[in-house]
Amino acid sequence: MNDLFACPFCRQLFARGEAAACPECGIRVRPLAELPPSLDAEAVEPEPPIAPEEETLPWHYVARGRGPLLLLSALGIAVFFAPWVVESTPEIRTLSGFGLARILPWIWAAGIAWFVMLAVVASRRTILAMRGSRLAVGLMAVMVLSTVAIRVALTPKSPHPLVPLRFAWGWGLYAAGFLSVLAGWFAWRFGGPLDDLPSRERRHGDEALH
Repeated sequence: MNDLFACPFCRQLFARGEAAACPECGIRVRPLAELPPSLDAEAVEPEPPIAPEEETLPWHYVARGRGPLLLLSALGIAVFFAPWVVESTPEIRTLSGFGLARILPWIWAAGIAWFVMLAVVASRRTILAMRGSRLAVGLMAVMVLSTVAIRVALTPKSPHPLVPLRFAWGWGLYAAGFLSVLAGWFAWRFGGPLDDLPSRERRHGDEALH
């Protein structure tokens, strides 16, 4: 194959150095190994059909958990900027997840997890890729839930024993935990089952897909 050259149009074969261009077509010959299969070869041995789970789906595809996960990750990003801590003493202030992360860097894990989840889910456009991302998406949901749980478990202490500290957890913190649980549930089912798959390809009905 490395010593054979062919005309890209008529597929006439030549040995290496025999001709620079096809005498019939006038087209420059190319190595046979670099040329795609001819129409005759494709008619005899057509390319195998694409399996339904490997078909590229449109960007707006929302079935099989993709839509809910996109929505949950977008809501999670928004909730990261919602009130997480409402302090009344010694200061009167409201801290969002973003504001809290500027004080406690480990809180960034929740915000980053939502952004990563959104990117991972949006980039998976085949059923096979969705199913292969279940673990990654699930870990992002667990990361958010763990951040919320640790924040609630580690009760803030007053910087001085004579200065009281009064605060309440904001609705954004609870919402982040609730959204992470829902995201974990959908992540476990991301991509759906492999039985009775829809297909966007035109088929004759006699193809072997698996």
